[in-house]
Amino acid sequence: MALIQQKLANSLLALKKLQNKEGIAVVRFSGISKVHLGMLVKYGFLQEVMRGWYISSRPNRIDGDTTNWYASYWYFIAEYAKSRFGKKWCLSAEQSLFCYGGSRAVPKQVIIRSPLGSNNIAMLMHDTSLFNLRAPVADRIYREPQFKLNLYSLEEALVECNPDFFNTNSIIARTCLSMVTEVSGLLKILLNKGRTTKAGRLAGAFRNLGNTSAADEIMDTMKRLGYDVREEDPFLDKSIIPYSRSVSPYVLRINLMWEKMREVVMDNFPKTRSINDNVEECLDKIDAQYKLDAYHSLSIEGYKVTDELIEKVRQGHWRPDRDISDAEQQNAMAARGYWQAFQAVKKSVKKILTGSSPSNVVKSDHSVWYSELFAPSVAVGLLKQSDLAGYRSNQVYIHGSMHTPLNVEAVREVMPAFFELLKNESDARVRAVLGHFIFVYIHPYMDGNGRMARFLMNSMLISGGYSWMIIPVEKRQVYMAALEKANVENDITDFTKFLASLLKTRKR
Repeated sequence: MALIQQKLANSLLALKKLQNKEGIAVVRFSGISKVHLGMLVKYGFLQEVMRGWYISSRPNRIDGDTTNWYASYWYFIAEYAKSRFGKKWCLSAEQSLFCYGGSRAVPKQVIIRSPLGSNNIAMLMHDTSLFNLRAPVADRIYREPQFKLNLYSLEEALVECNPDFFNTNSIIARTCLSMVTEVSGLLKILLNKGRTTKAGRLAGAFRNLGNTSAADEIMDTMKRLGYDVREEDPFLDKSIIPYSRSVSPYVLRINLMWEKMREVVMDNFPKTRSINDNVEECLDKIDAQYKLDAYHSLSIEGYKVTDELIEKVRQGHWRPDRDISDAEQQNAMAARGYWQAFQAVKKSVKKILTGSSPSNVVKSDHSVWYSELFAPSVAVGLLKQSDLAGYRSNQVYIHGSMHTPLNVEAVREVMPAFFELLKNESDARVRAVLGHFIFVYIHPYMDGNGRMARFLMNSMLISGGYSWMIIPVEKRQVYMAALEKANVENDITDFTKFLASLLKTRKR
């Protein structure tokens, strides 16, 4: 009889073949042998989503941890829908717009449209659900490349979405409208379906955005062909970003987020009359704060079965209950790296205090902070030197968050735009609060994003005359909840008030 380690190694090898490039596997009971399924579930490498469906996991996961599910969510939805409905399915118009607008946040309930649907709700993990809506699919289905989701075309989604979408999700709506390069595709749908009310609504939406030529073309064409169309602006607020044909929806989205959120920050974060005019005194005060360390990183990598893990199990060396050999070394490296990064940040702050542009300093120096943060890990071989070069080259997920950070290509598009926003922002409060939030929202690095964001925040606070701010460990849950609300709901209010409350409790 084969040793238990050999059996488990064989099961892990079967699981590895089912993984995608992100290291995530969505497994149906009929897609793997009962022996392998039993072994992988027993030892925690698979967890059940619903009857007969599983996702890859980690044996050391904590009950109630949502990270694995949120990382696997869209892969699961696509695989489930394909298995159940073949090619005859698509997400709702509203969810399609979220995808086009660059949002991969996990919804509480996703709607799958299919003529084969049953109008039933399937309960999934962590209080999420899936509704199988018996309904026609989109006229033209777009196959989204990353997760293989079936979506409405962009134009048809804009026509068919609920009118309230323009206000409840105004950033996504404006992002998607700006992606429409010309309106002939929209007009064909409007005319074929005789949608006069929606034609007027879309014309009003384009005019709100500043795209008057698109608005005029819709109105003129519909009226010329005999339709009585009345233009109606579906947005409650006026767009304050001039219309442009943005190549990247991600860049446009962070611009829209910044403009929408900056007023909230200024309304809820108090001004200061302080001026950090004594450079050495300010640096000494910052130095005195060092012992209150930053939080560890919020990001995690994918759940991936590697050849090394398979071989470790095969040889009987896999002992998750006893193998903690790396923990102390990693903690020591993190502490040393934080010290080195802290010193680098102080040098950047000194440049700011002596007259350099805060945004230019952060833009040029943030890569130095990151290198110092992880240099000790490179020195002892825990990381490679190439790991510290540039931004991340793989997808990351935030521990316990419904927000999925931007993909690799999007990170490289938005980081220059992010620093441009910092440069153009005159208010230090906005640079501090939104600089922290948008940096974490993008998550440009594989690790250390939270620490880097707090370094950035404090550099901007110092530039405005504020003192160095520390977010206490005992308030971690409040901090994380406020960031989650900003990430998922685009509401920066709680996060701003949270930071402002820390400011008010400090002694001047």
